[in-house]
Order: sequence, then C-alpha cells, then structure tokens
Amino acid sequence: MQRFRTVAIVGVGLIGASLGLGLLRRRLANRVIGIGRREESLRVALTRGALSHTTLHLAEGVAEADLVIVCTPVGRIADDIRLAAQNCQSGTLITDVGSTKAEIVAQVAGFLPSGVTFIGSHPLAGGERSGPQFAEVDLFDGRAVIVTPDKTTRPDDLDALWALWTDLGARVLRMTAEEHDRALAATSHLPHLVAAALAAATPDELLDLTAGGWADSTRIAAGDPELWRQIFASNRGPLRAALARFEDRLAALRESIERPDDRALLEILATAKERRDIVSRTSSTGGTA
Repeated sequence: MQRFRTVAIVGVGLIGASLGLGLLRRRLANRVIGIGRREESLRVALTRGALSHTTLHLAEGVAEADLVIVCTPVGRIADDIRLAAQNCQSGTLITDVGSTKAEIVAQVAGFLPSGVTFIGSHPLAGGERSGPQFAEVDLFDGRAVIVTPDKTTRPDDLDALWALWTDLGARVLRMTAEEHDRALAATSHLPHLVAAALAAATPDELLDLTAGGWADSTRIAAGDPELWRQIFASNRGPLRAALARFEDRLAALRESIERPDDRALLEILATAKERRDIVSRTSSTGGTA
C-alpha cells in the first residue's frame, strides 16, 4: 500500500538505505530520493535498489517530498531538519532516526515554516556496522520504533508516521522526547559506555587471551567513536543518572567480593540472569532484544 508519493532520505547509511529498501520493495512510496555528501555512498545505495534517485543537494532533494527522513549523525540532525524544512512544500512531514530526542526537539522548535511538521522517530535497529552496503530490507521487522509527538502534532500526521513504521514491520511505541531519552540512556547509551570502558580497560598484552565473553560484552564498542561521542553529548543528564545507578550496582558487587559476602554476590548475579532471561524470552517470541 503506497503511503507517500516521494520520500527523501537525508543520509544514506545502514538505516537510511534499509529504509529505502523497505519503502521501495514494499511499495510504500512511489520514489525514494537519497541525499548525501558522498557520491560513492549514494551509488552503493542506488545499486542495492534502495533509492530511485540521488543528489548531493539537500534543498533540491526535499523540494517535492511529502515525507523527509533525516538519518544523519545526532550532532547534525537538527541543522538538517531546519534546512530541509525551509525547502519543503507545505504539507511535508519530517521525521528522523536519532538516538536522542529532547535536544533535537528543542533545537527545531520555532524554526519550521507553516505547513511543515516534525515528529521524532527512533528505530531500535542497526548495529556496529555502518554503510549502505549492509542495508537489509527487513531490518525493522519486529523491532521497536519510538515516536515522540508533542502537543502541536496533528493526529493525521502521527497516524501516517505510525502506519509507515508498522508497514515496515516495526512495533511502534509512543513517548515524550524526555521519556525517550531517559529510557534509552539506560538501555542503549549506558551499555555502549560500559562496553567501551571494558574494552579500553583490557591491557594490550592480554588481548590475545580474550574469548567469547569479552567479544560478546564489547561488540558494540566497535561502533563509530565520533557518532557515539555525539550521542553521549546530546543526552548528558539522563546518561549521568543511568551511570549513577550502574555505579551503585558495581559498588555492591565490589563490596560483596571484598568482604567477602557470597550470598550478596549470588543475589546480584541471580537478578542479572533473571533480567537477561526475560529479554531473551521476549526476543525469541518476536519482541526486541
């Protein structure tokens, strides 16, 4: 079912190219225009069948779009939304895929021309790999996508965005921008911070002795450092709160080992296993891990 005539995707990496594949192969859009800074990346996405047309010029690319999806790094999203909005036709809906929301919403507020609407989105999909060569048509199947409308959002616009993500296979959840940032600080940003700390704390001379446990625990630390620096900088307050909770648990673990208190240690380990098992069961029944 076609949802949009023309969709413009700003930033055609893993997420942007996967969106393009889904939109075209599921016939949710008549055409998809890819907007980027590098001809090579656009050419790869075009070859993969993720795009109908490409351009290096944002203003040109969004001019006829009825939906614009901004898939650039968090530090650029607000600027790209504002620039796109100034060149969109009235009635255009803009969304993004950023891992933070409150700062983006604040930076966009008051800068959109009449008739152009922004609603934040965040698909909980992807991984440490980047680039259109890794795009998957089913990347969003069964994944949670959080949308963050506000009091100015028109119901018709929210319905259209909700239906689009649903048609791409996602489970759509609604949160405020602030609720989103608090939640993702705990479930996404903190895990990356911890994985990075663990990898950085491992001495060079012991790297040859690492095995599956180290690899599993540090996998996401392989993500783009600059991208994650921007995410952490955009969500400092909620991330500090999540880090404080983690430090409390870490301190309790350390105390149970130093005292020693095997009962306390066992209780923490059992709680950890219980929560991990819940997520594993949810994932195996079609939810999001």
